Amino acid sequence: MTSLADTRPGMRMMPSTIGVVAFIALLHVLGWGVLLFAVIPAGIPLGGSTLATLGVGLTAYVLGVRHAFDADHIAAIDNTTRRLAERGKPATTVGFWFSLGHSTIVVVLCVLLTFGITAVGSSLADDSSTLRVWTGVIGPVVSGVFLLIIAAINIASLRRRRGSTGGPVLRLLGPIEKAVDRPSRMYVVGLLFGLGFDTATEIGLLALAGAATLTAIPWWATLTLPILFAAGMSAFDTGQGAVMRRAYTWQPGRRRLGETYVIAMTGLSVVAAVLIATVQLADVLVANLGLGGPLPWVASIGIDDLGLVLTAVLLATWAAVLLIARRPHAVAT
Repeated sequence: MTSLADTRPGMRMMPSTIGVVAFIALLHVLGWGVLLFAVIPAGIPLGGSTLATLGVGLTAYVLGVRHAFDADHIAAIDNTTRRLAERGKPATTVGFWFSLGHSTIVVVLCVLLTFGITAVGSSLADDSSTLRVWTGVIGPVVSGVFLLIIAAINIASLRRRRGSTGGPVLRLLGPIEKAVDRPSRMYVVGLLFGLGFDTATEIGLLALAGAATLTAIPWWATLTLPILFAAGMSAFDTGQGAVMRRAYTWQPGRRRLGETYVIAMTGLSVVAAVLIATVQLADVLVANLGLGGPLPWVASIGIDDLGLVLTAVLLATWAAVLLIARRPHAVAT
């Protein structure tokens, strides 16, 4: 049986990790470099004035950072990182690949807006358009189903740690689990999550890009906005995934405390994933099928800040166990 403590970074992870860091750095250099040393000196009015242009760039970056802490991002990255780490597989770059897939959708939409594909802009602005209706279903459904599946896999793996075979759930979901058996496979997951583009952060960025396009700003200047958005989101999604990989593979050195720690960390992520998925799927059912009963109440549960809360709780749990494990008078068990 593979334990979380058995996971080691391994030399083969180093090139990919370095490449990820280099790519994120390139996004920052490209986005901020073009904005500060090309757009502003050329007097291109992304925001109407030099200060406003800088503010627009900063807004795009902050939108990306905020999007990285969306509840579905955190839950998907945490649960996948935990599962890969538990199996002794590289998991440091899970957040990067997820954010890269998600960013692809946003960048493509901004490119279409930049090059004057007005049908995209009008469809995005119209909640009743075919594009918004279908993506409003596909994105949340993919997100909800994925979170439920990865939560079920993590629950089954916990049972296996306690001596069970994992039960029929693990056998049933085995083929699906193998489909995401390495960090790079999260690119497709992030891509599908991004199809919803119904969060305030994504809509805000698209509005910025659309407004810039209407003022006849050069295409290369407008594209600094999605690049800055992608830079912010990828940096924090990657950092979050790397930190949680360390948290999931760390062991306190005492068997009983270690088991409690693993159960607590996994339990928190699983509960959050199930809650987020339930709210997302309930919202789709209510909005598109008009179902009643308890579903409207479930759909109304606010999960906007749950990603930040989950991150804080997981880190606090890790910190608490660290302190307990390092108590000088603790008796090993």
